[in-house]
Amino acid sequence: MLRALALLRELNRQQNTTVDQLHRATALPKPTVMRLLGTLSAAGLVAKGTRGIGYHVTSDVLALSSGFHGGPLVAEAGRPWAADLTRRLRWPAAIAVQEGGRIVISVSTAADSAVSPFHGTIGVRHSLVTRALGRAYLAWCPEEERRILLRMLAASADPEDRPPNLERVVRAMVATVRRQGYALRDPKVEPRSSNTVAVPIMLDEAVAGTIGLSFFRSAVGHRALTEELVPSLKQASREITASMERLRTGDPAARA
Repeated sequence: MLRALALLRELNRQQNTTVDQLHRATALPKPTVMRLLGTLSAAGLVAKGTRGIGYHVTSDVLALSSGFHGGPLVAEAGRPWAADLTRRLRWPAAIAVQEGGRIVISVSTAADSAVSPFHGTIGVRHSLVTRALGRAYLAWCPEEERRILLRMLAASADPEDRPPNLERVVRAMVATVRRQGYALRDPKVEPRSSNTVAVPIMLDEAVAGTIGLSFFRSAVGHRALTEELVPSLKQASREITASMERLRTGDPAARA
């Protein structure tokens, strides 16, 4: 039992973990790692990674705690769709959730993209005000939640979170993003050679998370952005919402 918990703890630290990594991190023999992974998989707590490489925890792990929150759910439901976006469009995809007044990346396909402007970004925290993934969240979250977030931003020590005239800046940004139907990164934020476009992932009339694609500005024009990247992101967002709804009802097809 203690060995299985040690394995779960290590799996929970990474987006995707191989048997070799688990062997090194836990000092358990590889046959034992494989046996425990089989047991945890049969219990629905662990699943194989995309393309059958490595393993990751499933949302059922949260049944071991006091409750289930949106972050792990949107990550589990969205991971295959993020991978599909990168496979088709080449650019790295990311899924992020709001946590403590910041947008936190919970899924990234940067490692699977040969043209990624970034390296690994899992766990990176960004501003809701200047980053595309954060802007998409602020633009579509309920008004009451936005007011609470604005108070948090006003108290932040990070200048990115609290530009002069914060409320006016956010109000104008929200209006622009909602009119466009997608969010872009503030052009003044580095690296200026790249950009990110993002849309919300909705669940029960709230924003469960956001999904975006990062790209080099020189490689993606306005037409490609609006006719290829944005429609693909919106379709992925709808599919993720449907997957989350199935996961909440315990539909096994949601993990197929």
